[in-house]
Amino acid sequence: MRAKNSVMLKLAAIPLLAALLAPALPAQKKEVLQLQRDVQLLTQSQRELQRSVDEKHAIIKTLIEQQTDATNRLNTALSAMQKSIQDVQANSGARIDTMATQVQALADNFEEVKVRLGRMAQQLSDAQAVIQSLDAKVSGGAPIATPGGAAPSAAPPSAETLYSNALRDFTGGNYTLSRQEFEDYLRYYPDSDLASNARFYLGEISYAEKKYADSIKDYDTVLDQYPKSFKLADARLKKALALLQLGQKASAQRELREVVRRHPGTEAERRARATLRELDVPSGG
Repeated sequence: MRAKNSVMLKLAAIPLLAALLAPALPAQKKEVLQLQRDVQLLTQSQRELQRSVDEKHAIIKTLIEQQTDATNRLNTALSAMQKSIQDVQANSGARIDTMATQVQALADNFEEVKVRLGRMAQQLSDAQAVIQSLDAKVSGGAPIATPGGAAPSAAPPSAETLYSNALRDFTGGNYTLSRQEFEDYLRYYPDSDLASNARFYLGEISYAEKKYADSIKDYDTVLDQYPKSFKLADARLKKALALLQLGQKASAQRELREVVRRHPGTEAERRARATLRELDVPSGG
């Protein structure tokens, strides 16, 4: 009898339990569906980011290979041109300002290529870090933030693009465009590795346009603001040549002697000594 009563009580409790659980089941089901949608969105975002990174990885790899080939070609061309200059200097005392400027432009382009390769390697490392971060977020169930708000403003060209274009236009004789590009480079990237080069070439443009006073200002900026620039010897030499063009012979001689004293063994020193000989004054060293 007691067992029968127990069974009856259990049977009676089933409808009551179902009634209590009924309101909770739709809410739980809704929450499960929302979690499933979140997981699907996370998975889709991961696939899209992975595809984007894979594409960028392929592009960066191609660019690195192209830049390596360009570096090798530039190095070969630079060596050949430097040898040509040495041969010309050995056979005559003629001044070769134009050829020396072209050689220097090639050397600067070579330096720029090395900088670009380093930055490409860093970009590849950053892309890999993004993938690792996304994997960690998906594994931990953390949401992925989506940027919002106003549309970003247009970014300036990259430092590499600006400098390469400016140097190309300079060597091609398009001084107006080259000046604008070098000025943009200094405005957007004043602390970059090639900022002193950009300032030097602004002086070179003014010198080529026979604006010697303006060129001296840019050469002085290189000398005063970039003490570690590898353009120091060239800037001081070209300042001296600009002073000669302005008829300031005594100041020019002082600068030429400074080139000889401060930069022994350089092409600038050899040119300074040759110019002092043409002026029939001792080099002081």
